[in-house]
Amino acid sequence: MTDEATPFGGGRIEMMGEALLGLPSGGLWWEREATLIVADLHFEKASSFARRGSLLPPYDTSATLDRLESDVAALSPARVISLGDAFHDPFAVERLAEAAWARIERLQAARDWIWIDGNHDAAAATAPGGTRAETLAVGPLVFRHEPTKGAIGEIAGHLHPAARVKVASGTVRRRCFAGDGDRLILPAYGSLAGGLDVASRAFDGLFARRRLQVHLLGAGRVHTMPAEAVVGFGLSRDGTTRRRANR
Repeated sequence: MTDEATPFGGGRIEMMGEALLGLPSGGLWWEREATLIVADLHFEKASSFARRGSLLPPYDTSATLDRLESDVAALSPARVISLGDAFHDPFAVERLAEAAWARIERLQAARDWIWIDGNHDAAAATAPGGTRAETLAVGPLVFRHEPTKGAIGEIAGHLHPAARVKVASGTVRRRCFAGDGDRLILPAYGSLAGGLDVASRAFDGLFARRRLQVHLLGAGRVHTMPAEAVVGFGLSRDGTTRRRANR
C-alpha cells in the first residue's frame, strides 16, 4: 500500500503526462487546469426510491453537497466537471429543494461548470446553470460519462468502481479510482451511489490489467495499491490476469 504524504490526503495519479490527485471525497483535482472533476452525484436518489415505495432517509443530496462544498472551498477551482448522473432520474431536478438549488448556484458562482450527460439524467430538464455536454476534451484528456472500450486519455464515471484488497489484517473494501495510465474511472461521489467491484465482468476490456492501480478512498487519505492486491483476480506469469471466483 502506498501512503506518501500528498496535499489534501490525495493519491497521485499520472495519466497522459498529466499529474492528477484523487481526493478522499472521491473527487479528482487537476491542478494545472484548476479543475475539479466529480462523477455520479445522483442527487435525489432517496426521493426517487421513495416514489417507488422504498423509504430512505432524505438527506443524500444535502450530504453530497456538503462534500462538494468542502472540496470547492479547499481548492477554489476555476472549473468543475460533473461526469454525468448528477441527478438520479429525469424528474430529480423537479424534486430538488429550493435550499439545494441555492447551494448549487453558490457553488457555480464565478467558475465554469460543465454537466456531462449521463444515462440517468440525459433526459432531465436543463440542469441548473452551467453548460451541458455529451463529452468534453481538455488538452490530452477526454471527459465522458460511460467508458468507451479502446479510448485513450479518457476520464469517466458510470461504473462506480470499488475494490476489495488484501491488507495485513485481512481484506478491506472501499470505493476507488481505477486506472492504468491510459484511462481513469472515478468512484461515485454521491452519498448513496454505492460501488461495483473492479474484478467484475463489467470492467473487462477497459484496462491493461497488468498496469491497473486502484486508489482506495480511506478516512482522510487515498491509498494506492497494485492489481495483484485486488481480491478477485491475480496476475499470471506472462503478466496477464486470471480471474478467481469470488467466494
